[in-house]
Amino acid sequence: MIEITPSLKLDESELQFDFIRAAGPGGQNVNKVATAAQLRWDVRATAALSPDVKERLIKLAGSRVTEEGILIIEARRFRTQEQNRLDAIQRLVVLVQKSLVEPKKRKKTRPSVTASAARVDEKKRRGAVKRTRR
Repeated sequence: MIEITPSLKLDESELQFDFIRAAGPGGQNVNKVATAAQLRWDVRATAALSPDVKERLIKLAGSRVTEEGILIIEARRFRTQEQNRLDAIQRLVVLVQKSLVEPKKRKKTRPSVTASAARVDEKKRRGAVKRTRR
């Protein structure tokens, strides 16, 4: 079980790992050893998250989520499979934690009458300055 918050845990059996060859420097080792970790998690099918959290997660993840709702995280920062696997899990945890935070609702506000009058007055003053330059 992966702990996201004290009350929320993800079952590791829902996660699927594929190990692929990482691009970039590393000499001949990079061409032989599949060290990059690719984490796949079906967001829409999981029972751990509520529907609104799932929608926020999909929106937050952006292009990392496929049409079918599968989140793909690639970790290739380290030179070992295990470190990259842990890095992918950590990035998943951070992403889910961000999606758990409900955004604040925006309250519509209007400028006060005094503020509107001050704005118009300043515009008139500025226009008068420009008129005197002609």
